[in-house]
Amino acid sequence: MRAVALTQYLPISHPSSLLDMELPRPAQPSGHDLLVRIEAIAVNPVDFKIRAPKDTVEANPKILGWDAAGVVEAVGEAVTLFQPGDKVYYAGDITRQGSNAEYQLVDERIVGPMPTTLDYSAAAALPLTAITAWEALFERLRLDRHGRDAGKTLLIVGGAGGVGSIAIQLAKLAGLKVIATASRPESRAWCQTLGADHVVKHGSELLEAVRAEGFAQVDYIFCTSDTDAYFDTLAELVAPQGGIVSIVEAGKPHDIEKLKAKSAFFAWEMMFTRSLFQTPDMIEQHRLLVEVARLIDNGTLKTTLGEKLGSINATNLRRAHALLEEGKVIGKLVLTGF
Repeated sequence: MRAVALTQYLPISHPSSLLDMELPRPAQPSGHDLLVRIEAIAVNPVDFKIRAPKDTVEANPKILGWDAAGVVEAVGEAVTLFQPGDKVYYAGDITRQGSNAEYQLVDERIVGPMPTTLDYSAAAALPLTAITAWEALFERLRLDRHGRDAGKTLLIVGGAGGVGSIAIQLAKLAGLKVIATASRPESRAWCQTLGADHVVKHGSELLEAVRAEGFAQVDYIFCTSDTDAYFDTLAELVAPQGGIVSIVEAGKPHDIEKLKAKSAFFAWEMMFTRSLFQTPDMIEQHRLLVEVARLIDNGTLKTTLGEKLGSINATNLRRAHALLEEGKVIGKLVLTGF
């Protein structure tokens, strides 16, 4: 099968950082696995973080990619949720080969039926960010998606990125008042289109920008960008008995005591946790994706596809990684077909 893979971890400007390869097609699926024929993929910051330069050399080519839409080709003997011919979408499992290939094995319990109103490109833009935003808001921050927390305030740091774009929509669905951060006119407009009630500048001006909108504190904060740069500001902004969730790893220790007097909490969200540890509730990601597809199909949510970069090949994937590393992408970058 055709695939884009790496054997060395190099800067994205290096022509060998990602390579077009012919690799063996995955074996017949067993257990809960599906064999999926990939039709479209999306690219996320996790891709370039894993690809970041280091001395490791892979004996066998490593395939990245954790967002896909495609068609089930075959199923394992324990599969009950899907059958060959089903259209599916999913983010996958960080411990296995990724989706930047013609075929992929993936556990049915972290796969959802593709929204019927979307094509493969629009569907591939959704899984990783939808799972991340859903788990961050409704599981880590424990917000009630049916409206019992309506009227409470949520600050989303990085509102125009892939995760922020779906988080705005989910938060509004739950009745929250959303303050999103964005710096450029086009990213500010994107956040407003998705439903943000207020859009403020991030960076060193964040504290003043939020307070200028009339918010001395906010009930909840979702940090999708640079935990190290924002932790102290977020600790000051979070309301007593409020909460902060972040998806961005910290490169240095932070003073969690700053949250003690407020009885506020800090939580991490990593959407790969369930598959990484094979938790007993792995199937919750299937159920989540089923619900997201339903909300897409009834018009409540919309895809966050930002730009199509052409077919799935090393040149286009290197371009996608470079754009993400610049930190100015709006929505999701998607590639379709080989």
